[in-house]
Amino acid sequence: MKLFLSILTAAGLGYFLGSINFSIIVVRMMTGRDIRDMGSKNAGLTNTLRCAGKSCALMTLIGDLAKGIIAVALSRGVCHLLHAGMMPGNDTHYIGYIAGFFAIIGHVFPIYYGFKGGKGVLVGAASFLAVDYKVFLALIAIFAVILALSKYVSLASIISTTYCPIATLLMSWLIDGYTFGRSFIYMLLSLPMAAMVIWMHRSNIQRLIDGNENKFSFNKININ
Repeated sequence: MKLFLSILTAAGLGYFLGSINFSIIVVRMMTGRDIRDMGSKNAGLTNTLRCAGKSCALMTLIGDLAKGIIAVALSRGVCHLLHAGMMPGNDTHYIGYIAGFFAIIGHVFPIYYGFKGGKGVLVGAASFLAVDYKVFLALIAIFAVILALSKYVSLASIISTTYCPIATLLMSWLIDGYTFGRSFIYMLLSLPMAAMVIWMHRSNIQRLIDGNENKFSFNKININ
């Protein structure tokens, strides 16, 4: 029963915090417009940067990173307080993965905004920052290299997300010293998070195949 309550708490906190979409909030406050009616109509960082400028994008970046971190940290904290649902050694890593996954679900399908949100890359990255900063740093490095080489934010997001389960396994097993079995469990828990983010990029994948995906350039961004 304690395990079930821990999982339910992590899922609930993750989803309702993830549903707070800072792109929608910030753009509406600063421009009076709905980001979902602008540009690619995606309520995410890249579209906010392109359509509303750097100020809105920076506030969106901070907000969406914060909600992912808070969702994971709060869920693990509650689990510790309840002394519930922990693996041997007071391990609450798996609670973090559950909270992170549902934070992505909330960001993609926010209950506060008619279930129409963003693609979850930023929230997923923030969740890994809270669960395992080493995985986060590895994925950010991959993202940065792919973006620099290709100039496609979507391609960088997709490739770095694809490496997420592999990075989770290797970091947990080889760096943190967990058993292969436990590291494998963490990898399995990271798979739904990665799958959701990649699925939300299916239209970008098609545009990349067709050769009409927009490239990223700071030179084309207006400063607010």
